[in-house]
Order: sequence, then C-alpha cells, then structure tokens
Amino acid sequence: MIPGMNSRRHFLRTSAAVGAAFLGLKQLTGCATPAFSPEPAPELVKDPDYVLHLPRGFSYRMISRAGEKMDDGFLVPGAPDGMAAFPGPDGKTILVRNHELTPAELRAGGAFGPKHLLLSKLPKEKLFDFGKGKQPGLGGTTTLVYDTKSQMLDRHFLSLAGTWRNCAGGTTPWGSWVTCEESVQKKKDDVEQDHGWCFEVPAAATSPVDPVPLKAMGRFNHEAIAVDPTSGAVYLTEDRGDRRELLPEELVGLTSKPVPKPEDLGAGLLYRFLPNVPGQLARGGRLQALTIKDKPSCFTGNWSGERIAVGQSLDVEWMDLEDVESPKDDLRRRGRAAGAAAFERGEGIWTGRDGIYFCCTTGGAAMKGQVWRYVPSPDEGKPGARGRLELFLEPNDRSVMENCDNVTVAPWGDLLLCEDGPLGNSLLGVTREGRLYRIAQVAMNRSELCGVCVSPDASTVFVNIQRPGITVAITGPFQKLGRPGVEPSRPG
Repeated sequence: MIPGMNSRRHFLRTSAAVGAAFLGLKQLTGCATPAFSPEPAPELVKDPDYVLHLPRGFSYRMISRAGEKMDDGFLVPGAPDGMAAFPGPDGKTILVRNHELTPAELRAGGAFGPKHLLLSKLPKEKLFDFGKGKQPGLGGTTTLVYDTKSQMLDRHFLSLAGTWRNCAGGTTPWGSWVTCEESVQKKKDDVEQDHGWCFEVPAAATSPVDPVPLKAMGRFNHEAIAVDPTSGAVYLTEDRGDRRELLPEELVGLTSKPVPKPEDLGAGLLYRFLPNVPGQLARGGRLQALTIKDKPSCFTGNWSGERIAVGQSLDVEWMDLEDVESPKDDLRRRGRAAGAAAFERGEGIWTGRDGIYFCCTTGGAAMKGQVWRYVPSPDEGKPGARGRLELFLEPNDRSVMENCDNVTVAPWGDLLLCEDGPLGNSLLGVTREGRLYRIAQVAMNRSELCGVCVSPDASTVFVNIQRPGITVAITGPFQKLGRPGVEPSRPG
C-alpha cells in the first residue's frame, strides 16, 4: 500500500531536508549548461567501475548489453526501455524488454546487425514493418530468462520485431506484456505500415510473436499501459507536450524565458480502453479519455492559472472517442476540444494495491515531474461510475526528483521511479511513509534509467541504462531503504 494523505503531507514538510540530503550532482553557476558529475549522492557508495553508484550492502550485475549475440542468433538491440518481470519455470524470472529504436538509429544497434545482414533469418511475416528490406522497424521486444538464485542469465531472444520506438508498456493479469509504439510515423516510401499502435507479447513466448496491432486501443504517441484487474479496463498514457523543446538552461531554471500558456498546448490525454471481452484485447473495445468534473479541458501541468494541489482529489468522468485510428494524429486535440484533461508528457503507469499510478515527466510548476494516482470506481466502466484522480507527488525540486519517467510498484509496496533528466539520473523509491530515497545513480553518463521492475521473488530489481544499452540486476536489502533508524551509507 502506498502512503495516504498524511504521508504526503509529511513528504511536503520534509522535502527540503530530503533534498539537501540528496544533493549529489554538481551545479555550476554562471554556466549555460551545468556539467555532468559522476560523483555519487551522499547516501550512495562510489562504484569504482563508474556504472552505478548504490547504497552500502547492494551490488549489481550487468546481464545484457546491446550488440551481444542472443540465443536465437540475433543481436541484443540498443536503447532498452520499458520492461516487466514475470514468473517463469523452475522459479526463474522472465523479463520482456522494449527497445526504443527507429530505422534511422541503426548505429544504436538493431537485432539484425550491420546492414541488416541477419534479416533473412526471420520470416517476413514476423516483422510488422519489413521496410521493403531496406529499413525494417528496429524496435520491438526481447525476452530474457534470468535465474535470481544464481544471478545468471539463462537465455535471451527476440520476441517482437518490426515495430518503431517501443518505449514503455505494461503487464496484464493474464501474463502478457503490452508494448507501445511512441511514434506516429505514416506509411510512406520504404515505410510499409502506419505506426502508433500497441502490441501484445505473451511472457511465455519463446520466439517472435505475430505482430498484431491492437488498433481499437488508438493510434497516438503511446507510452505505457496499466490494467485494472477487477474490471479489465486498460489505462494508457500519451507522451506528448506539443510545445517546442526547452533549452537545457531553461530546464534547470537558470533563465526566466517564458513557457507557453496552457491554453496554447495540446498535451497528451489519459485514455481508458474498455475491451469487449476482458482479457482479450484483440477483440476490440471502446477508447475513452478522462475528463475532470467541472473543469473542462483542464491542463494539469500546474504551470500557471488554477493549480491542483498535492493531495487534492478530483471527480472524473470518461468520454467516448471517435475515429480512434486517427490518421491525422489529432486524437488528443479532438479529445481536449471536447473537454478531456491534458497531461504534460504522460509516461510510466503501473497498477498498485490502491490505485493506478502514472508519471508526467515535465508536469509541475517547476517542470520537474508529477506522479498522479487514479482510483477506479468499484463499478469501473459501468454507466454512472466515477473514479477519483489525485495529484500524488510534485516536489518541484530537482534534488528530490527530476523528470520521473518509468514507474513500478514493488512487492513491498514502495513506488520505484526512473529519472529522465538532462543532468544525470537516479532510480528513486517512495516508502509507505512518504519518504523518498535513492536506490541507484548512473555513474557512466547522463543516460536515462528505464524499465524498472522487480523479480517475482522480490530479490532483484532490474533496470536499463538506455545508452549505451545495458540491463542491470541489482540485489540488496531494498525493504530497509528509506526506513527510520536505518543509517545512510557514505561514499566509499
């Protein structure tokens, strides 16, 4: 169970102290772009190999790297992103892992190697977009089987091929991973398919699955999904800001350049998919968008105008959407014009014991990120049923949390958050009592962390360092982190 209202108040009261404890990245004054510092935050121990700084008593193992040969003869693709862990045979853990690649990113490492020399090993019908053999989709998923007892990789292989920019996704109660394309590329020239879909990959798959787009779940810049196990409803985030990219100095607050007004934005929506048959997504259903009662077309970013307070609970309704295959890529704009709420770059989303948690990477008054919680109605999906939306976290302090992206809920109840900021990134936790703590800090570069998930036996936390493309298994006494009476470790 994640902390309630009192815990959030505690978080707000203590955020300044926590922020001081978390200062580990150097800030340069008078410099347009602060430099990356590989030094660990005070509560972490320096990694002599400069891969990951961790708390004392923790260790990591790099279990997969881009470019390695997999058991099926293909290469580990680059840019690993969203990921989930499933129970496997003999107590092993199955990981299904996304790869956020387009055909233009061949240098990052595709499954088919240089000049796509391995492409002939895969039947054409197993690729969603063959790209006329010239620029096949390089996204998709790989599956890893990992033994947490020996902390060794058993095998890994390609499990979905030919898609574009598979960013995040989500697990289902029936044992599959729904992977999402964060691309709305249209069919053109060597591109043989429209993109912007979700695809389902069973965790038990042992070879590439048939790439069937779940078109009823909409065509847009997908990020992630989460399923309500009671109703079978699927919630989907959209990573869209529809604004110019801010300069690094703007992102860290070193200039006072104005940002666009909320009314000028067409930011992403929060969607709900009600399947015709729960558990069978390919059989279609209704796609809807969240609206906030008495706040039509509300912009939730808290940049200006009326602001939503941390802990504030809002009544919501859901509106049906039309033309969800959206050939003009205007689903979010049509939804907002009809009254849907807009979220500033919706990214990771995960089902917890007391609601659906999702991140907005550049939401918040300081654009440092928000975490929201949606609590489904006991009659979710039925006429007249209303869920509740709550702003769960908004620290507005980069030393506490900067640009949260992927999220999971650990078996012991804590939220685990991946940062995707411009100045270096960490894996964060939030305890039941509302305390934030740092689990790991990237030491090698400024790469985002992504794909955090926990083995079914709760012994191992997995996470990806997207660039250069490494999957890491972390072990240690996770449940002691952030708890009162546990002394923070010091840099070694």
